[in-house]
Amino acid sequence: MNRKNNVTGTTVVITAIAGLAVAAAIGGALVYSRRGHFRSPWAWRRKRRPLSPQQWSHAFSPDGRLVDGGLKVLKIVRSGGIDSRIRAEVWPFLLGVYDLMSSKRERDLERIRMRAEYEKLRRQCEFLQSEQDSDETNGEVIDISVEEKRLGSEQDNAVAASAEDVGRSSESVFIESESIYKKGSKLLDPLPTGNNSQRTDEASSDCESIVEDDSVMVKYDVSDEDSHREREDHLDGESTDEYNLIPVKSSVNVNDGHTQDGKSSDIEVKFDRIKSLKERGPKALEDFSTWQRIIRLDAVRMNAEWIPYSPSQANVSEEEALVLGCHVGLKNDEHLEPCRKHHAARLVAILETYALYDSEIGYCQGMSDLLSPFVALMDDDYEAFWCFVHFMRIARDNFRLDETGIRRQLGIVAKIIKTKDPQLYKHLQKLQAEDCFFVYRMVVVLFRRELTFEQTLCLWEVIWANQAAIRAGIGKAAWKKGKQRAPPTSDLLLYAIAASVLQKRKLIIEKYTGMDDILRECNNMAGHLDVWKLLDDAHDLVAALHNKI
Repeated sequence: MNRKNNVTGTTVVITAIAGLAVAAAIGGALVYSRRGHFRSPWAWRRKRRPLSPQQWSHAFSPDGRLVDGGLKVLKIVRSGGIDSRIRAEVWPFLLGVYDLMSSKRERDLERIRMRAEYEKLRRQCEFLQSEQDSDETNGEVIDISVEEKRLGSEQDNAVAASAEDVGRSSESVFIESESIYKKGSKLLDPLPTGNNSQRTDEASSDCESIVEDDSVMVKYDVSDEDSHREREDHLDGESTDEYNLIPVKSSVNVNDGHTQDGKSSDIEVKFDRIKSLKERGPKALEDFSTWQRIIRLDAVRMNAEWIPYSPSQANVSEEEALVLGCHVGLKNDEHLEPCRKHHAARLVAILETYALYDSEIGYCQGMSDLLSPFVALMDDDYEAFWCFVHFMRIARDNFRLDETGIRRQLGIVAKIIKTKDPQLYKHLQKLQAEDCFFVYRMVVVLFRRELTFEQTLCLWEVIWANQAAIRAGIGKAAWKKGKQRAPPTSDLLLYAIAASVLQKRKLIIEKYTGMDDILRECNNMAGHLDVWKLLDDAHDLVAALHNKI
């Protein structure tokens, strides 16, 4: 009996020791694989800690400035992204819409200027649309230079009178806002110049004329004055905020950013119209018409993956969607539910405004994919627009017709692969794929097609945090351990793309015999990538190669 018990006890002890050995081996493998090339399937799935609302609110000093220049915030975002509840607040800082060192007052002034500038651009879009809708304009010829000078003088007088009415303290804010706009404006010139000195605008009292009311452009017969006044009174009584429309007036109340003083606004509308006639030629109008047509087609094709991230927009009414769709000329949207109609209409408004703002690039297919997350997360069009403008300052080179920007980035991806894995690069040369053209789509739309909506936002936020750190001049010394040992780089996207290819190296080397095979594999990555593993690998590449690339 004793002998039997001893055998049993020995067996238990051996089993326990073997279990501990296996556990130790697994633990060692996990520790080793954390930074190794071949990782355990669950190693990169450890819990991420995104920037929380509490951390964000505590990151500001009493005057509304980010403490330590935003370094702590950037470190958290680089390693874990941003909580979905505060993305709309944090993104403008990461994108450079607001300076990391700005105070609350400075941001309020900047917000006023941005809203006014966006509304001005929207009026110009609406005027160009009205020109397209009008086959021919007859009547008396306007002397543009004389009319512009007269309206400019009236506008100056009206603005001055408006500033007096606001009051001494508000006047101070208004003047300060104007000063910021003139001295430190970060805007590109939204109005491309052109030779249009021979163009005239003809109008007569017995023909159709185009005027702008509060938020829409209305065609009316000028002989029917009473009818027009009745319609104008009706429109004045409606709230444009209810339908999220862009008001035509741009005289800004410094207290809340809304418009006031209808008389001065009407003068400004006319001034902008004359200026548009003077500066835009037939070619500009033709390009804008083409962009509008493509934008409307792309907008109605957008999928609905953004809906869970925007509950307020998901519950928009049919009436709101129809009003906004009609306002921007949305077509072929009958098959869409109200929230998708509303989303598409906002895409149209912002994209055609951007095409006018950056007429060198205009609009290209793929931009709607890039804008959609901004529209989904931000309720105000002007804020989504300016975030998109700053986003496109990096991405705009992807849409140049000569493809110089794309080819430069593909060259960097090829150099990363060549430096990290010479064997893989030699195989790509054999397949005549060393130019890495198979990752073209990843570069153009920044992984938008390869990742889910949530994964895309995480990737972009980490990329923006890197770019924000560079703008803020945060040096290498601030990034010492863990993922932070990789210094900030403006090319993190390209390192991530290279990492996605390196993850498939064995498959590419052993099975693929042509670039079409690799292209097919890259297209099939959609929905199968782990964004945090991708970012970990990308940061590893940055840490190892940033001095060589």
